[in-house]
Amino acid sequence: MPAERYAICFTPSPHDGLAIVGANWIGRSAFSGEVVEPPMIAGLPLAEIAYHTALPRRYGFQGMLKSPFHLTEGMNESMLLKAMMRFAMRFQPFTLPPLTVVHRRDILALAPMTAVPALDTLAASIVTEFDAFRAPLSEVEIERRASAGLTPAQFANLHRWGEPDVLAAFSFHMPLTGPLSPSEMARMERSVAAFFGPILLEPVEVDHIALFIEEEPGAPFCVHSLHPMGALRARQSA
Repeated sequence: MPAERYAICFTPSPHDGLAIVGANWIGRSAFSGEVVEPPMIAGLPLAEIAYHTALPRRYGFQGMLKSPFHLTEGMNESMLLKAMMRFAMRFQPFTLPPLTVVHRRDILALAPMTAVPALDTLAASIVTEFDAFRAPLSEVEIERRASAGLTPAQFANLHRWGEPDVLAAFSFHMPLTGPLSPSEMARMERSVAAFFGPILLEPVEVDHIALFIEEEPGAPFCVHSLHPMGALRARQSA
């Protein structure tokens, strides 16, 4: 099995305001790979911010559409890139409603304030259409992920699609912290909301999908390539 893992995500363009603030919060740019100094927030030590953002810092500021996977036998990176280019052209860009800070199990994340059917459709199509590129999970991987208290539907998704939170169980979010205890949650939530502030009210254009790559086990995920959505003629006339 190849060492690399890939993930298909949405992340704002590198010069977008939300991308800059998100990279500042988690402490790393997924585009350049450069480490960013943690933000200065009153009442929240830098070491504490760095600790709680360690997990999203590794994955980059993104919303996962297809969880990390190894390429299956007979598939290669060039084939994946060509498929992503063709796939992205079939979907028209759309705009997310304002984002807000939410709880996802025991982490904090950003998510749209209201449902986005176009985003749900995009994610479901990515999961199903790119499944042919995904190497099956090992028994060890299945057992590890299944130990997280999955519902029957999530367990079925894990076996069929290699990840539990897909299709009807999908809920788009952009992680901002690792697991938090109940006593930490409220304080961190206030700090996150204050740090992101008005940027969450600005429109976020979903006009591309991103391929992320983990070049070796444990390495940080970085943006490999962005794949513009919509037909080329439509993009040129926009």
